[in-house]
Amino acid sequence: MLAERERWFLWLPVALCAGIGAYFALPAEPPAGFAALAVFAALVCVSLVRRWPSDWALALAGLFAAALIGFAAAQIRTARIATPVLTHRISYTQISGRIVSAEERGKGARVTLEHVESDRRVEMPRRVRIFIRTDPASLVPGQWIAANVSLMPPPGPAAPGDYDFARWAFYRGIGAVGFAFGKVEFIPPRQAARWLDRWDAQLERLRGQITARVRAVLPGPEGGISAAMITGERGGIAPGDLVAFRNSGLAHILSISGLHLALAGGFFFWMVRAALAAIPAIALRYPIKKWAALAAIGGSGFYLLISGCDTPAVRSYIMLTIMFLAVLVDRPALTMRSVAIAAGLILLFQPESLIEPGFEMSFAAVIGLIALAEWEAMRARNDDGVRPGPVAHLRRYMGGIVWASLIATLATAPFAIFHFDRSAQYGVLANLASMPIAGFIIMPAATLAMIALPFGLERWPLLVMGKGVDLMLVVAHWVAGLPGATAMAAAWPIAALVLMTGGGLWLALWRRRLRWLGLVPVAAGLLLTLADRPPDLLIGRDGETIALRGDDGRLSFLRPPPDDYTASTWLVRDGDGRTVEAATGGPAIRCDALGCVAETKAVGTIAAPLRAAAIAQDCVRAAIVISARPARRLCSGPRLVIDRFDTAREGGYAIWFDEKFKVKTVSAARGERPWNPKRNPRPPVKPAQ
Repeated sequence: MLAERERWFLWLPVALCAGIGAYFALPAEPPAGFAALAVFAALVCVSLVRRWPSDWALALAGLFAAALIGFAAAQIRTARIATPVLTHRISYTQISGRIVSAEERGKGARVTLEHVESDRRVEMPRRVRIFIRTDPASLVPGQWIAANVSLMPPPGPAAPGDYDFARWAFYRGIGAVGFAFGKVEFIPPRQAARWLDRWDAQLERLRGQITARVRAVLPGPEGGISAAMITGERGGIAPGDLVAFRNSGLAHILSISGLHLALAGGFFFWMVRAALAAIPAIALRYPIKKWAALAAIGGSGFYLLISGCDTPAVRSYIMLTIMFLAVLVDRPALTMRSVAIAAGLILLFQPESLIEPGFEMSFAAVIGLIALAEWEAMRARNDDGVRPGPVAHLRRYMGGIVWASLIATLATAPFAIFHFDRSAQYGVLANLASMPIAGFIIMPAATLAMIALPFGLERWPLLVMGKGVDLMLVVAHWVAGLPGATAMAAAWPIAALVLMTGGGLWLALWRRRLRWLGLVPVAAGLLLTLADRPPDLLIGRDGETIALRGDDGRLSFLRPPPDDYTASTWLVRDGDGRTVEAATGGPAIRCDALGCVAETKAVGTIAAPLRAAAIAQDCVRAAIVISARPARRLCSGPRLVIDRFDTAREGGYAIWFDEKFKVKTVSAARGERPWNPKRNPRPPVKPAQ
């Protein structure tokens, strides 16, 4: 440990992650002054090191202080962007607001509004996201509109521990979602726009204009993919192509990330330096390498802005900027330190990024790749100094793609399985065939198109880019069509992901033999995934979508589920590739117009009545009653009664048939947090007459 003292700095962002993770794991929001107390404790912790000067004291104090600062940063961020969140559905209301963004979605547009006002006496969120059946081109950011809409709270997880869309929406100021009825009315602005609002609107309009011009030159499937790789707008990608990219392991190409920024920045740097080197009067008198570095920083920054500034792209831009700044001051770029600095900056300003798949997978991939590069550099120093020939260069290039794809796949696989419950089995093959296309055709052509765009000369570079995208589409569909291209996996417990992440970081951040101890927590995480027991009964937030685990270990729906999205999510999270229709019913399930009954070996009869006439009978014979009507005070015999008021208040349920039922609810798993406002107490139910 002492021999690797220069690597201790790399663990400060990990400590930040620990503090942020502790904040999001709390069952309730901490007191308002807790952030200030955490910062004060961090300062005291560091100051006490002076009284006990040693390397170990400095390391422990630094890590503990970083964890406290991470906790404080998360709480401060939550308080700073706090927005009201709708607590109940509003079936019909007229709202007005200013358009922040409008994205193409199917036969309409997904529009985000701010400065929202409603004709109802309810506190509106800072932002609302609605679906409007209209041409997205007619909705320009900065315009004010009025519409008749139906609004609802952002949906929570489908089951306890699943992905929480409401939390994602909260940190973007969105407190309600819904859809519009009829036509949209354009209205005069209610208030003057701030300079920052005008800047955001102008940037969104520029993104829309660039997307339109790309798709005008490339109207087919390649146009939607090219627009996604330039502006981040993915609404024009055909669903079949999207599935092919995901199943082949090439989905990372569709979301602007480190690959795109690195290729674009590197091409900017090479192109400017080559152009200046062609002019001897400049090349012999001025530092053209530094000029090229400045141009690359500016060009990559513009690309970052028009791409939407997603977390992976921001991470890559910070690392690129550090690298080019090192060129400016004639210093070598410390790559793993660049990752640590990028992670620290993102976590301090956007702590919620830690729990987003984009952040986790992006940093996992880049840390694994840099660890591979460091190992390769150490191996190169031990070479015999023989200069390789062209064949050896080609072999080394292709081998680099294979190793890079393999390491990136292994590094991101735990996060892909945890969040998406699937992994692409032939990702290495797809990347081996696609990376030369992206590196030598698509991204250089995209960079030239962006340079030529202001002069109206983007057509030919975009046509070249389209040809490259066509080739990549062929690769994606071919690999996705191979037998066993994707493998589904049941949901993992978060403890398993934390163990594997910690072990992976231990393997990547250290350089000496001590690193191999990281295999222990990785193995423990894998064993935990095998030991995890899925729930025996799942109940949706509507109280009518119900799935029971049979003797074969698979879920079966008692009746056709009204909430098809929740039902599909359960099957995916269970690692089950069946459709909802194929998983509905079974030999132990009987249904009629009054409800459904299922017989189980573990608990006996489970009843799901739909009508009041069936409740009394089911309450006598069933061990569990799940009623779509008020039933708790009508039932005294069953071991467990859940009715529509329970699911309306608690969200979905997950139940394990232990000796004493183990029951988890979505509301309890989410905790009393700002993105999960407390619902009204359960309304009283009149007793049976």
